[in-house]
Amino acid sequence: MTTTLADTWGLHESQFWLRGKQPEKQVEFAAELGMWNVYGHPEAEGILRDPATFSSDTSRLVPKEMMPELDEDALAAGSILQLDPPLHNKMRKLVSRAFTPKVVADLEPRIAAITRELLDTAPGGGRLELVADLAYPLPVIVIAELLGVPASDRYLFKGWVDRMFESADQVSLVKQDEKQGEAIKKSLEGQKALIDYLGGHVDERRKQPREDLLTKLVEAELDGERLSRAEVVNFANILLLAGHITTTMLLGNVVLCLDTYPEWDERARADRALVPPVIEESLRFLTPFAAVGRTTMREAEVGGVTVPADQMLLVWVAAANRDERVFADPGRFDPLRDPNPHLAFGRGIHFCIGAPLARLEGRVALDILFDRYPALRTIPGEPPKFQVNPNMTGVRELPLTVG
Repeated sequence: MTTTLADTWGLHESQFWLRGKQPEKQVEFAAELGMWNVYGHPEAEGILRDPATFSSDTSRLVPKEMMPELDEDALAAGSILQLDPPLHNKMRKLVSRAFTPKVVADLEPRIAAITRELLDTAPGGGRLELVADLAYPLPVIVIAELLGVPASDRYLFKGWVDRMFESADQVSLVKQDEKQGEAIKKSLEGQKALIDYLGGHVDERRKQPREDLLTKLVEAELDGERLSRAEVVNFANILLLAGHITTTMLLGNVVLCLDTYPEWDERARADRALVPPVIEESLRFLTPFAAVGRTTMREAEVGGVTVPADQMLLVWVAAANRDERVFADPGRFDPLRDPNPHLAFGRGIHFCIGAPLARLEGRVALDILFDRYPALRTIPGEPPKFQVNPNMTGVRELPLTVG
C-alpha cells in the first residue's frame, strides 16, 4: 500500500480525495449522518448555481435539540452565508462596495507593509513558523482594519475561532451523543464570544460613527429600514471569519505545496507571473473549506440520483476539485493547468465576495517571502500540523527553515 502525503501529514481519514482515490458514487446518502454527500464537480457546480432548489438556509433542518442554547436570531439573522434571494442579494450589495476591484487593489501597499512588519518582528534564528508569524496575523489585521475593530485583539479572535472548529468528527443529524453535544457546545461558545465582542463595537458605532465598514453597516438601510443589531453583528462576524480563515489556510497551503514540489518553487521565484497560477492550483490541490452545506427546497435530481425535498446536502468542493472528469491527472500539482475551474471560492450567487482580497494577500505575501528568504523548507522531524476538522484542509502550524 502506497503512503500518500495525506497519510504522512496525518490528514483526516475521511478526506479520500487527498489519497489519490475517486469516490465510488458522486452522490450518496450517508445514513449515519442523515445527509447526502455530493463529490462530483458538475454535480457540485449545478447545486451551487441553483439557489431556488438548493437553499443555503441549513439551520432549518438542524434538530432543535442539537442546539439547545441557540438563539436563532442571534446566530442566523443577517448571516449572508445562510441567506437566499432576494434578501441575500440585497445584503450582499451592501457590502460589495467594500470589495470593489479598486478598493481591493488600493489595499496592496498596506498588505505589503503589514507583511514586512510581521516578518521583521518574527523571532528569526533561521526559522519561521509560517502560520503564527504571518499566515494568521496578516489577513486578520487586514480585515480588522477594514471593519474597524482593533487588530491587536486578534489573539482573542484566534481562541474563539479555534473553539468553533476543533472537533475532528462529522456532525450527524441523526446520531446525537454526548461527544457531539460537547463539540457543538464548544463551537457555540466560540461563536457567542465573537458575537458578543462585535456587538459591543456595533453599539459603540451607533453612538460614535467612524470611517469604517462597521459604521457603514450600522448606517445602511434595506428597503428603507436600518439593519437590526443582530443583522449587523452577524454580517460583521461572517466578514471577520471568512476574511481571514480561508486566507490563513491558503498561505500555509501554497508554501507547503511549493516545499513539496520544489521545481515549482524555483520556477515561481524566477518568474513571478507564475505566482497567481501557483495560488489557484494550491486552492484546487488543498482546498481550504472542503465542504459547504445546502438543503433541498423540493425533490431534485443530482447526478442521476433523486434527492427528496427537505434534505441536507454536504457539497464536497474539495473532492470536486479532484474530479478526473474535469481535471486531467487531478493528483498532480500543475499551476499551468488551463482551464482550472476549481470551486474553492464557490460558484453562483454565494461566490466568495472576498476572493480578490484573498488572492491579493496571497500574491503579495508570497512575493515578499520569495524576496526575503532564499528558501522555505519544512523541517525533518517537525511536520506541519493540520486543522483537525474534516471540513477543512489547512495547516495550523508550519515550521520552516528560511536559509
